[in-house]
This record gives sequence, structure tokens and C-alpha cells, in this order.
Amino acid sequence: MTGRRALGRQFGWLWAAFVVSSYGTGLRFGAFPMIAVLVLHSGPTQVAALAAAGRAVGALVAVPLGPWVEFRRKRPVMVAMDLIRCAALLSVPAAFALGRLSFAQLLVVSVAVATADIAFRAASGAYLKGLVPPEDLLVANGRFESTTWTATVVGPPLGGAAMGMFGPMTTVVADAVSYLLSALGLRAIGGTEPRPARAGAARLRAGELLEGWRYVLAHATLRPLFFNAIVVNGLIMATEPLLAVLLLGPLGFAPWQYGLAFAAPCVGGLIGSRLAPRLVARFGQHKVMFSAGVLRACWPVGLAFVRPGVPGLVLIMVVQFGLVTCCGLFNPVLATYRLDHTPSDRVVRTLTAWSVSSSAAIAAMTAVWGLLAALTGPRTAIAVAGVLLLATPLLLPRREHASLDTREQAASLT
Repeated sequence: MTGRRALGRQFGWLWAAFVVSSYGTGLRFGAFPMIAVLVLHSGPTQVAALAAAGRAVGALVAVPLGPWVEFRRKRPVMVAMDLIRCAALLSVPAAFALGRLSFAQLLVVSVAVATADIAFRAASGAYLKGLVPPEDLLVANGRFESTTWTATVVGPPLGGAAMGMFGPMTTVVADAVSYLLSALGLRAIGGTEPRPARAGAARLRAGELLEGWRYVLAHATLRPLFFNAIVVNGLIMATEPLLAVLLLGPLGFAPWQYGLAFAAPCVGGLIGSRLAPRLVARFGQHKVMFSAGVLRACWPVGLAFVRPGVPGLVLIMVVQFGLVTCCGLFNPVLATYRLDHTPSDRVVRTLTAWSVSSSAAIAAMTAVWGLLAALTGPRTAIAVAGVLLLATPLLLPRREHASLDTREQAASLT
């Protein structure tokens, strides 16, 4: 289980498509808030609404997509989602060039992109499970995870420089083009993908909308992992805007220092994702997942003690490096475990339920922590989130349950 294992030409094209779209998204980081402030002269309330609305409404719209995607060929769905994201993003510079760009359009585009993101991730997870042998899933997920963190290191600084030199529309166009290139890469995979067989009624039933949640909540190990992931991601993401307010406001950090403090530690994500296959081979999947899940909860509380100047900058980078390294280790192991323990005819619905719940939780917690910061101050709100994170390891499964679906076990042996 080494990171250098060759996974074949088809996976190579899938990974290449993921790389180009990830770097495009990294370049566009922060573009919509900047457009809202600099072009549309929006206030803090509108900018916060823009950040939350895409996740919240996108999650709601994506709910019926899980059952719909489940019984369709996954690669055409992924191509379609790439093209939808490309068209939605290109509408922003087009409207700007015509002098018709509005805040409402930014909201609609945010929702469209968020919805397509959820559908794409769910379809790609199911497609990956059929493309890669079970023993190579962790290596594949590790490569995706390392790409995500590498794009996070490189993309935002380059995107910030491009926005400063050419304006925020430049990075929106770059991200749109990256989705077009991703669609072309997915088309280049080639081969034939069998159409999933549908058991029971031919038409979508209302009860199928909840099938993903029913499966997760009935699974002895996925259930605690589901709640742990939702709470941890929600608390971490809820403090991001508060950190921006604290660092760029009272503590007087320069924008380049703020960017450096959060971009450089993402190297830890690359390290963690590369270590994942080796550690799992040595210690086992469950032990690595549990240990990384415990360790990642210990870091964020340190952000409540940040001070001005170089010591504060060093503290942030150390805390972020520890957090990101643990996340880079935990995430591909979780993604692999989730695919291993989900039957093929429920993968899309399960991943959709997971993504929808995570997006909704992040949106809700961001709003709650914004209110808490208004009442108590950003530092106190960050401290509260850090203390709550210390309790999240209680949600992790203490021992592994052998509950892999028998059909999947039989398939893995053939």
C-alpha cells in the first residue's frame, strides 16, 4: 500500500481532472466576497449571507439528486456537473462586462455551484469504487487528499496575486475553464460504464430521498463517524470568518500574513495524506482513523491564545499545521472506510446525505458562531468552539464493527 502504486490509465485521467478543477477552485478562493465588496459594494451582512446561502440552499436542492444519480451512469453525471459549474461561473464575468451583475446573481451562482459540487462528489465516489480495486481505494483517496491540500497551498496565494493585478473576475474565469478541462479529462477516460440496475419501482419514490441517512444511521460504525465529521467540520469552518475578523482587525495582521498563516501549514495535509497508506498497512484502518480523529480535535483551542506580531503568527502556523496534518491523515482513511462499508447501490445516496448534512451544519454553525461573536467577541467564540472540539472524540467509534455488506464482501473476493 504505497503512494507510488500505479492505478491505471483510467484513474490517471480521473485524477488529472480532479487536479485541474482543484487548482481552479483554489485560484478562485475569496473571489465572490471580493466581488461583493469591491464591485457591488455589499456590507458585512450580505457577504455573510453569500457565504452561508450557497451551502445551505445548495444542500437543500441536492437532496433529491442522490437517488436520481444513484441509478445513472456516473461519468456522464460528473461531466454534466462540471459543465454546469463552468456555465454558472462564466455568467458572472459576462454579466459584469454587460454592466448587469447583481448580488442576486452571485447568490444564484453560489447555490448552483454548491449543488453541483455535492452531486459531483457523490457520483465520483461511486465511480471511483467501481474503477479501482478495493485494496487500492486508500491509495486513490490519499492522492485526491494530497491534491486538495497542495491546491490549497498554491491556489489562494496565486489567486490573490491575480486578483490584485487583474481583478477578481480573472480567477472566476480561470475556475470556469478548469471545470471545462475537467469535463474533457473525464471524457478521455473512455471505456464503457454499465448502467446500474434498479430494483423495485422504476420511478423515484419520496422515501428514497432519505435512504442515505437511513443507511448511515443504522450502521454501527458509520453513524458515530457521521456525527463526528459533521460536528468537527462545522466547528472548524464556523471559526474561519471570526479568525479573519480577529487577525485582520484588533491584532493588526497584514493580509499577506493572514494568507501565509493559513496557506503554508497546508503542507501538513500533503504529509498526512501521503502517510495514510503506510500507517494503515502497519497499524490497521480503525486504529489510524481513531487516533487521527482524536489528535485533530486537540489543536484548534490554541487559536484562542493568539497574540499580535511574530509570536502570534508562529502560533497560528503551528496550530494549523498540526490540525491540517491530522485532517490530511484522517480524511482519506474515512473516505475509504465509507466506500468499503457501503453497498454499491447506496453509495451515491450515502455520500449525498453526508455532504448535504455537512454543508447544512457548516452554514448553521457559521450563523450561530457569528451571533456568539457579536455578543462575546471573536476570541471568546473561537475559544468556545475549541473547547467543544475537545469533546468530539467521544463521537468516534471505540472499536471496529464487522458490518461490511455481504454482497460487497463476495464481490471483493471475485
